[in-house]
Amino acid sequence: MTLSQGCVLCHQGAKMVLFVTGRCHRTCWYCPLSSERKGTDTVYANEVPIDAPSQIIEVAETMSALGTGVTGGEPLLCLEKVTEYCRMLKDYFGTEHQIHLYTAKAPSDSELAEMQGLVDEIRLHPPRECWDTILDSDFIRSAQRAKEMGFDIGIEVPALPGLELLIPALPYLDFLNINELEWGETNAYAMRERGYDLADELHNAIYGAREWAEELVKHDKVHWCSSGFKDSVQLRERLKRIAENTARPFDEITDDGTIVYGIVEPEVGEREAVLRFCRERLDPDSFEESADGIEMAWWLLEEHKDGMPGKKCVIERYPNRGMVVELTPL
Repeated sequence: MTLSQGCVLCHQGAKMVLFVTGRCHRTCWYCPLSSERKGTDTVYANEVPIDAPSQIIEVAETMSALGTGVTGGEPLLCLEKVTEYCRMLKDYFGTEHQIHLYTAKAPSDSELAEMQGLVDEIRLHPPRECWDTILDSDFIRSAQRAKEMGFDIGIEVPALPGLELLIPALPYLDFLNINELEWGETNAYAMRERGYDLADELHNAIYGAREWAEELVKHDKVHWCSSGFKDSVQLRERLKRIAENTARPFDEITDDGTIVYGIVEPEVGEREAVLRFCRERLDPDSFEESADGIEMAWWLLEEHKDGMPGKKCVIERYPNRGMVVELTPL
C-alpha cells in the first residue's frame, strides 16, 4: 500500500489542519461541514479561530507540527490566502514542512503555478457525477500537469457506491485515499433520504461504506481511512503532541492525550486562606491560581481536600485549555 507523505504525518498526529474557508462552489449532499463553518470565511488552525496569520504559527508550534493540511470548503476560492499562509509556514518551519491541499476543483495551470514550491501534495476530489467518465475529466488532465510540475498528486473521496469506477485513474496518480462516509449534522437529512444508517453506536461511520470500497482497496496505491482511525488514532496522537508542549508541571497527560488536574473554587472570602495553605504545604510548581480558583495536581487536591474550603473537582480536558471531557466532584 502506498501512503502519501501527508498521510504518514497524519498517522503520527503531526499534521496541523488549516481550514481556510467554508465557501465552496459545489453542493455535495454528503458534505460533513458544520453549519457554523459552512459558507463563512473564518479561518481555523486545528479548532482555533484565527484573527491574524501569526496565530497559525503559534498553533503549529503548540503541536510541533511537521506539516499542514489545507482544507475547506474550497481552498482554491481564496488562493491568495492559501499561498500567503503556505509561504509563511515554509519560511518559518523550512521547506521540509510538508503541506497538502484538498480541493474539489481541477486546478488550472496558473493555479498550479501559484502553488509551486508552497504546496507539496494535492488531493483532488472529483464529484461522484464524473466518476463514470473519469479519464475524460479535467481532473485527470490537472493530475497529469501537476505531476509534470513536481507535485505529489492523488485523489481523495468519501466511500460511495461506484468507487470501482475510479480504478482507471490509478496510473495517473501517486495515491488514492478513501475516507469512510460519515454522518454529520448537515448531511443527516440526505443520509436518511438515501436510506443510510450508522454502522455502530460508537462512530459516525455509515453502514455499507467499507463494502463499497472493497474492489478499489485491492490496489497498492489505495488507502482506506476509517472513521474509527480518525477518532482513536489521528486525533489522539495530535493531542499528545499538544499536551507535551503545553502541559503544566502538575498536569497529568493521559494515554488519550488529554490532561487531568484538580481545582478548588474557594468559598466567598476564603481565596487568600486557600492560597496561603497551598504556599505553605505545596511545592510552587504544583499549583496555580486561575480566574476560576486554584488549580493543582489532582492527587494533591485529593490528599489535602479537607484543608481547603470550597468546591473541589478533578477535570479532564483537551490540552491547551481545550474542551472539558469529564468533571468529577470530590
